[in-house]
Amino acid sequence: MGDQVFFLRPANGEWIQFSNCSVKVSISRRLTRTIIHGGEGDDLVDEGSESAVYTVNGSLDLDQYKEVLLIFRGGQPYIHEPYEENEKKVVFSKFEFDGESKEFTFEFIEDIV
Repeated sequence: MGDQVFFLRPANGEWIQFSNCSVKVSISRRLTRTIIHGGEGDDLVDEGSESAVYTVNGSLDLDQYKEVLLIFRGGQPYIHEPYEENEKKVVFSKFEFDGESKEFTFEFIEDIV
């Protein structure tokens, strides 16, 4: 997997640590594009806001699976952002788990507050 440590907690709970993970982040800016038919070019406007999507891969046991599933089905959790080293409120958008290999994929979308 990876050599990173990842932290996740429910809205009102304690941090859970996942070792030997791989954490990827994709940050994009919100843009508006207006194309006028019959005119020259288009208008591209940078709205100035960003959106971050975090993808975490690793492995976990059945007890951890059950704990993560409760967080996934609960309210909005928090992650410890490993690169900026701060706490971020997120939406837990995807949880994949392979029962045979015990490998997981989490996907979180940052909630801009």
